[in-house]
Amino acid sequence: MGRMNRFMRNGKSIILAYDQGLEHGPTDFDSRNVDPAFVIDIANKGGFDAFAVQKGLAEKYHEQIEVPLLVKLNGKTKIYEKEPVANQNCSVERAIKLGASAVGYTIYIGSAHEAEMMKEFGSIEEEAHDAGLAVVLWIYPRGEFVKNDTTREMVAYAARTALELGADAAKVKYTGDRESFAWVVKSAGAIPVYMAGGPKTKSELEFLGHVSAVMEAGASGIAVGRNVWQSNDPLGTSKLLNQVIIDGKSPEKLLKTV
Repeated sequence: MGRMNRFMRNGKSIILAYDQGLEHGPTDFDSRNVDPAFVIDIANKGGFDAFAVQKGLAEKYHEQIEVPLLVKLNGKTKIYEKEPVANQNCSVERAIKLGASAVGYTIYIGSAHEAEMMKEFGSIEEEAHDAGLAVVLWIYPRGEFVKNDTTREMVAYAARTALELGADAAKVKYTGDRESFAWVVKSAGAIPVYMAGGPKTKSELEFLGHVSAVMEAGASGIAVGRNVWQSNDPLGTSKLLNQVIIDGKSPEKLLKTV
């Protein structure tokens, strides 16, 4: 796991993501979580191993962040979706000055612009590794020729691409079951795989069930946002995540005692 070890507890970890303001817009926020200070407090108190944000939040709030900082170096809005491309908007050097322990980058494999993003990522990965930073790749199949971005084949292709491009970890979507996700993890070889937390689920049990399944499949953890800071009890949800991911406890048994 190499550079990711600093974020690991017994080979597992939980990343709290708060880059949705750019990626999805304010539609994800309510009167509480629209305030970055509210989510930073969750990151600090919820037992998270890293906090992932875009450059602007890192610049304005880095002094309040007490957990390892993961700065996203690219991003895009959701307004144009046909052939997505996300280009670099923050340098590795700037991320280091902001106190980053790791950097993140998104590639949309299958997009007409995938080669452009891969080339840019290549330079970022080399510069970050020379500086001793871990590099986490958000990697999702998108574009005209991607009919379903959560199939076993598509998500495994994404995970394998992250390995081939030199990432230290891959953040990918959930395939929907433990067996297919196990193939995703195997396809990633030596690098840790993190499940993207995705949209808010209908119930906490449903979400924790997905988390438990990917951990049983061999994942190293999750990179979660909305299912924590949209929760009625974010710190309570954070505690449950730690029990499922780090301690390997059953969601069903945990929720019976809550």
